[in-house]
Amino acid sequence: MSAAAVIRVLLVDDQPLFRRGVRMLVDSQSDLTVVGEAGDGAEAVSVAAEQLPDVVLMDIRMPRADGIAGTAGILQAAAEANRTPPRVIVLTTFDLDDAALRAIRAGASGFLLKDAEPEFLLAAIRAVHGGHAVVAPGAISDLLDHVDARTAPLPPAGSAAHDAALPELSKREREIFAAVAEGLSNAEIAAREFVSEATVKSHVGRILAKLGLRDRVQVVLYAHDRGLLPRR
Repeated sequence: MSAAAVIRVLLVDDQPLFRRGVRMLVDSQSDLTVVGEAGDGAEAVSVAAEQLPDVVLMDIRMPRADGIAGTAGILQAAAEANRTPPRVIVLTTFDLDDAALRAIRAGASGFLLKDAEPEFLLAAIRAVHGGHAVVAPGAISDLLDHVDARTAPLPPAGSAAHDAALPELSKREREIFAAVAEGLSNAEIAAREFVSEATVKSHVGRILAKLGLRDRVQVVLYAHDRGLLPRR
């Protein structure tokens, strides 16, 4: 495999022993390599700017600057430098964690439990690098239900521009938008709409581009914050 195809990974965690274990796992893969480590969110911003990782594994709870601040800082720095931002996977010890939801709102592509199986972590790195989210939209809906009683919805950055873009969706795109927001997979949407999965994928790509969203998880957040999700 050529060097250009290797996925560059940044590890961010305040526990050196945990970082060492993950580094050994990641570096054991021919298509993955660890290009840097950081002990908190602030250090992660500077290391990311130097090493330009493709994927960041970001612990949520760290001293000085946590994973939420680190995620926001890394993505903001990339935007200011006009370069492609890395994909961020946040790591947490708690399932249905409101901190994980805040990190996703800050720009993370999903979250994993720190005790996830090694094979699942490796698959997640490859998935986010390929443009996918590592949390199923249905899981995000469960997370929203879990924290809504305690956490007020926070509109995504640039929500006014996104709202203006919503009417630009075609009738079919609106139908597929609603299905994605419900947590349906491409296969499920294809069966419902009587089209091919390739057609669904194409529609989803156009929806993301028109609304300025990164992935399907962001579609769920977008719909939730605007009261577009069906009541459950």
